[in-house]
Amino acid sequence: MKTVIVGGVAGGAGAAARLRRNDEKAQIIMMEKGEYISFANCGLPYYIGDVITDRWELLLQTPESFHARFNVDVRVRNEVLSVDTKEKTVTVLDHAQNKTYTESYDKLILSPGASPIVPAMEMEGKERIFTLRSIPDTDRIKAYVSEHAPKTAVVIGGGYIGLEMADNLCHLGLKVSVVEAAPHVIASLDEDMSHEVHNHLRAKGLDLHLGATAQRITADAVVLSDGNQVPADLVILSIGVRPETGFLRDSGVELGPRGEIIVDQYLKTNVPDVYAVGDAIGVKTFGAGAAAVIPLAGPANKQARMVADNLCGIPRAYHGTQGTAIAKVFDLTVAVTGENETTLARAGISYKKTFTISASHAGYYPGGSTMIVKLLYTPEGKVLGGQIVGRDGVDKRMDVLAGAIRAGMSVFDLQELELSYAPPFSSAKDPINMAGYVAGNVVEGRMTPFFVEDLGNLPENAYLLDVRTPGEYARGTIGNASNIPVDELRGRLDELPRDKEIHIFCAVGLRGYVAQCILRQNGFATKNLSGGYRLYSAVKNDLDARGIELQNCKPCGAPLDE
Repeated sequence: MKTVIVGGVAGGAGAAARLRRNDEKAQIIMMEKGEYISFANCGLPYYIGDVITDRWELLLQTPESFHARFNVDVRVRNEVLSVDTKEKTVTVLDHAQNKTYTESYDKLILSPGASPIVPAMEMEGKERIFTLRSIPDTDRIKAYVSEHAPKTAVVIGGGYIGLEMADNLCHLGLKVSVVEAAPHVIASLDEDMSHEVHNHLRAKGLDLHLGATAQRITADAVVLSDGNQVPADLVILSIGVRPETGFLRDSGVELGPRGEIIVDQYLKTNVPDVYAVGDAIGVKTFGAGAAAVIPLAGPANKQARMVADNLCGIPRAYHGTQGTAIAKVFDLTVAVTGENETTLARAGISYKKTFTISASHAGYYPGGSTMIVKLLYTPEGKVLGGQIVGRDGVDKRMDVLAGAIRAGMSVFDLQELELSYAPPFSSAKDPINMAGYVAGNVVEGRMTPFFVEDLGNLPENAYLLDVRTPGEYARGTIGNASNIPVDELRGRLDELPRDKEIHIFCAVGLRGYVAQCILRQNGFATKNLSGGYRLYSAVKNDLDARGIELQNCKPCGAPLDE
């Protein structure tokens, strides 16, 4: 069997390696239009920021080492121009020899990846405007910073790569501004979880321009849709990627609306003997089953193994992508998995949500920090998605949630997970257990939550009750809330109105829940603020910095253009 693979890196190189392990006799040709077949593209921002100092550490395999290990005919700087699926050939431009040739195949694996989106706008000084996707991109940015010593930088796009670039440019001493067209950074993060990130970015000296788009780039600035002109000695375009599938337009291979290659669960296209993997394919989300393009290294690596097995008669079905992702944003860690409120609302799926704020390890052991955990689940309790923002231990909690979603677990299953515990690493009730306990209380009707976005539209008969200590209350509260500490509540019930709904809050929600139990069993109608004053403060501080009134804060499921 002769297999031609279009593209290297995670999808192409991974498929080639697995194919060789499956079949020592197969003829395998891998064509990569660039010079590098396998490199750590997720590490590129950190090399630019001098966190990674050895460029060679980014190169996982060279053509020579890959051939020696896997006996694959590796052809770099060989660009596939077109595919003839009837004749089962590809037309290739060998850039080194400046010649075009045709190569036949028995099986074809498409892994062309995706290319950065460059917006159509006026751009002056293009020598200082960059995208970041490859080793050559990295070298160009690194050389420009070294030769020109820019003082200011604008990153257009507040996704994972954009924020990682902002972090690393700050590490080099540049004054950095981030421009994001959406109301918040990181599209897969719900807006209510983004406020903590916004506050941290500003604390680190970044200027955030949210809800604004770049209109043009002048010789020394980026002009925004809101009229601001942001100084820019260096510009990074990081507004996303699109599947690099132009060479397939006349091939008969079905493409989706964004140019993505349409595949079935076995990663087969609509054309016999043609398969596809990686950033260029359309997938189904694991929870909602919605069509999506999710350019992440993890799914690409898994698809690579699966497609190689399928070619060798070992059926492997791909069941969808959760979109599990994590990023270091200065001192914060931001992680997501599964569905968010926007995708659930779009799919018409009913859900509930809760916020918990937990310590990364036992409070009496030094060095701990808190994390905000947002859990999304069906009204019956099946876990649909999770988001965590914190410092230490975020990664392992997110991985537990990712596994729970893949296994179809419920919030009650989260309660029973027996996770590793010792004071330096966790608490006896891990943050994941706590998220399960709180969500379980909601599902069973033991707790009725309300949320920060509800504060601007409380019913007329609402009565705000702060159950924190007098000292906490004096340092700040919500609106005209009354203060009765939870430990005094049983003796002061006569101070509360029985004809009003008591909206309770504390610091993070735990004391509020205790107060809710007391009041409910004494005949009061109650709700408890999920995430407490801690989450409220994060939201309010961010909105204040942007000049937005809290009552204008919209639920996360609301369309972005409202």
